[in-house]
Amino acid sequence: MYSRHRRKVRLLFALSDVILTALAFEAAYQTRLHLPLERVFYLVVPVKALLLGVSVLLWVAIGLWLEVYDKLDAGQPRQVVRDSLRQAAFGTAGVILFQYLLRLDVSRPFLVLLGLYSLVLLCVFRLAARNLLGTIRREFGGLHYVMVVGTGPRARRLGEALERSAGYGVRLAGFVAEEAPAPPEMQLEARYPVYRLDELPALLQQQVIDEILFAVESRKLSDLEEVFLACDEEGVRTRVAVDFFPHINSRVDLDHLGGIPLLTFSATPHDEIRLLCKRVMDVVVASAALIVLAPLMAIVAVLIKLTSPGPVIFRQVRCGLNGRRFVLYKFRSMCENAEELKPRLRHLSRKQTAFKIPNDPRLTPIGRWLRKFSIDEWPQLWNVLKGDMSLVGPRPAVPEEVEQYERWQRRRIRMRPGLTCLWTLAGRDELDFESWMKLDMQYIDNWSLALDWRILLQTIPRVLTGKGAH
Repeated sequence: MYSRHRRKVRLLFALSDVILTALAFEAAYQTRLHLPLERVFYLVVPVKALLLGVSVLLWVAIGLWLEVYDKLDAGQPRQVVRDSLRQAAFGTAGVILFQYLLRLDVSRPFLVLLGLYSLVLLCVFRLAARNLLGTIRREFGGLHYVMVVGTGPRARRLGEALERSAGYGVRLAGFVAEEAPAPPEMQLEARYPVYRLDELPALLQQQVIDEILFAVESRKLSDLEEVFLACDEEGVRTRVAVDFFPHINSRVDLDHLGGIPLLTFSATPHDEIRLLCKRVMDVVVASAALIVLAPLMAIVAVLIKLTSPGPVIFRQVRCGLNGRRFVLYKFRSMCENAEELKPRLRHLSRKQTAFKIPNDPRLTPIGRWLRKFSIDEWPQLWNVLKGDMSLVGPRPAVPEEVEQYERWQRRRIRMRPGLTCLWTLAGRDELDFESWMKLDMQYIDNWSLALDWRILLQTIPRVLTGKGAH
């Protein structure tokens, strides 16, 4: 499926959730209104409008968070029911929390009915969604005819992808051989005619062709200039498959600089809107955490000062986004001359590149507990607030470690470092260095705002138990 088709599908399901949630809310309200219960239930218009608006926003936001809208068009019944159940449960819990904070004292049966009606409506609509989408495309969307230039393995893969998109109204019209000799037809799931390149101008006039995909070797693109011009004059959209570039992890986008088109390859997240949302989340959560933890941090500072000589805060230069250097802050958990003792203890390190010693002899008695429950990391919330770090991201490494990285490991510094990441959930200090690096790459390749929230929420119980910390 083209990415634009997927965006339309996501928008359709998000809009449907707005309508379905509003229907579930009204159905729950009317049902509770007519239930012969002892307590009379009624919502004044401003409160009802507020609760309805919050409900709609919660259901859509949770759908985006759980990435429900990316999976619905697959139409797997078990997955649809499971996701709808989670969305309805989280949404109802959110409404309960909201009305509790505002002391609205909303009827409990109404809240239960809201969750149940929402679950039923979401399941019924989504289970019928595949047929609904097909009907909409047939009646209003029309078919989209595509022709592929090329007959090699790359063109065949592209043709197979187009066949899989048939449910979205995409039709493969045939292939065009960029050079002779060429087979008379291509056999995929169906048979498709193969035309000569000099037949293409006539085909554009005789057949309905909405766009042409070029799947040829890069060295041949310059020879096809006249073909591109012919398509441009006809107003036919053209696309070029650029999988001949050796970018394994990169996403490809077209950007412009002063009117000059630039083909952009990015092996790390680069969606500025989503990254801005991530930064806003960092500032809000870090600010709130610093305010809440301030009294406890003062107590920790006093304990550190009373139990061992040296400063309360340990400062160390680390590598941030794209290798930028910054000063990282931690509560001091080791003796004052810990850095001077490091060369003598290097042989005890169990990690290949990073310096990690189980039961490190440099730890102070209170420092051992600070490390176990990650309390020593609390001052890094200030680093998050400053923009040196994020709440979630690869851990910031010292420059000496970065210098020893293999080339594939250096990609981890292309994302803003964080307080926690997938490695925290997988075992913290118990992981070997290569597994740690691979988990960071997995986070970068699959990053989303929802993933950040899942990691944050799962980190809390992991840190409270102190599991995996040395």
